[in-house]
Order: sequence, then structure tokens, then C-alpha cells
Amino acid sequence: MSRIGKQPVVIPGGVTITVNKDNVMTVKGPKGELKQTIDRDIKVEVKDGQVIFTRPTDQIRHRAMHGLYRSLTSNLVKGVTEGYTRKLELIGVGFKAANQGNVLDLALGFSHNIIFEIPKEMKLVTSQEKGQNPMITLEGIDKQLIGQVAAKLRGLRKPEPYKGKGVRYLGEVVRKKAGKAAGK
Repeated sequence: MSRIGKQPVVIPGGVTITVNKDNVMTVKGPKGELKQTIDRDIKVEVKDGQVIFTRPTDQIRHRAMHGLYRSLTSNLVKGVTEGYTRKLELIGVGFKAANQGNVLDLALGFSHNIIFEIPKEMKLVTSQEKGQNPMITLEGIDKQLIGQVAAKLRGLRKPEPYKGKGVRYLGEVVRKKAGKAAGK
């Protein structure tokens, strides 16, 4: 058995989970509603405040799907109860971030500002305190969407290894390389 797949997902109070005949799981909670399509081979059973996943065989594909859908369901439940937050930090001289609603305006050292539209399902907050690097905070209920948007923002100017300038996740460690002077 999959160590992750065999663990049931506990349904907290205020959350309802339904699975229709097309194997589409709907999770409703205080923060919103999320849907996830489940592979037809994986059986989902909701009973006694838990979601239990079973697989038909021990094939590699079935074992992989077993753990995957258990983890995705756990992420959905956490998303509709607590939500997810991802923070990005802009490190570099003249790097700025500003927002109007869900439109992010970034100055990342290019000849022009980058205008980036955040999906409406997410909440965007930018902050700039004196003496601190500009911060971008993404909040929402969909872990996959937040991770994807954060990765796209980071990809606009990845942290470079010589000075460490760029957009990075809060707490991300960038290994610095020695420059030309190290060869002498």
C-alpha cells in the first residue's frame, strides 16, 4: 500500500465533500469551493468524517495515483479551511512592486515596467517598508494556482548567483558564486 494513499483525509467541521458519478470531487468550505477530477481507477469513499482512497491493483500507475489523489484532496481541504499564502521578495537596486487591484506593476531593472495580471481567485498585496526589500504576497485557496503564479513571477527575473539580485521566494537561499577575482 502507498504510505500516503492509505491515510484517510480527515474532514474538519464546516467542510463538505461530494463525489459525483463522473469522479469529480467538490470540496466546499468557509473560504470557498474547489473541484478536482479523480482518475476513474481510484475509488473514493466519504464516510464517518473521512475520505478514503482505494486502488484496484498494485501496478506502478495505480500506486502513484493512489498517493497523488490523497495529497490533492488534503490540499483542497486545507485550502477551503485555512487558505494558502506565498511571499516573494524583490532584491536589487531600484526593484519595485505596486498593484492596483489584481494588476501587478513590477520594475525589475529592465527598460520597461512589467505589467502582470493576477487571476481573480487570488488576493494580491504589495508592501515596501523603508530599509526592507519590496514584498509581494499572494493569498488564495488553490495551492496549485498560487504556486504556478509565484513561479511565473519568479521567472520574470530569477535570482542570479553572483550578486543575488532578482525575485525570490521569502526564505529562499541562493548560493553565491565567486566572480572573476576568484581565479587569481
